[in-house]
Amino acid sequence: MTKQERLELQKQRLVEMKKYEDALHAQGIQYVAGVDEVGRGPLAGPVVTAAVILPADFDVLGVDDSKKLSEKKREELFDIIREKAICYAIGMADEKRIDEINILEATKEAMGKAILDLEIQPEHILIDALTLKNVDIPQTGIVKGDATSVSIAAASILAKVTRDRMMVEYEETYPGYGFAQNKGYGTKAHYEGLDQLGITPIHRRSFLVKYLAAKGE
Repeated sequence: MTKQERLELQKQRLVEMKKYEDALHAQGIQYVAGVDEVGRGPLAGPVVTAAVILPADFDVLGVDDSKKLSEKKREELFDIIREKAICYAIGMADEKRIDEINILEATKEAMGKAILDLEIQPEHILIDALTLKNVDIPQTGIVKGDATSVSIAAASILAKVTRDRMMVEYEETYPGYGFAQNKGYGTKAHYEGLDQLGITPIHRRSFLVKYLAAKGE
């Protein structure tokens, strides 16, 4: 495939990714926020969410589900999205809150925080397969939204880069678990760290019930 052909495919992909936003803009809705989360599955660290309102003429190529992108590409797009966005905000719930109210409710709470912190309140929300009952703004839940909506995809990139950077910093505070590499997910290196060093203040005890029971803790 030639460079020109790849460019054309990226342009076509962007048109497809903007279909939800374009439909809302066509109805006269100016401020559409994409909302997504990262970090529901890890054993340690916060769940991080992002809300972002992109301009109608957003034309950045390559924006996609953050899980599909390389770290280098995510970092590149992170800066571009922040520069081009009308506004964006980050929300999060730490391990204590996750243990208190469960990961799903903590995720929804963190999403609500991100939306509330936007400099401009959206007129409509596009969200990845969830409904926020406590947010009084019209919203559309989209299955696999981070792969089909440019706003949700942009939010997923902002959330993932933010969380990944946090976990790299945690590696310095809590060495021995491989946080810089596994980002808190339950890899072999992570469990070896737990066996040798025990749990840290950033571990989610509710995610380690069976592990702690087996250890007699």
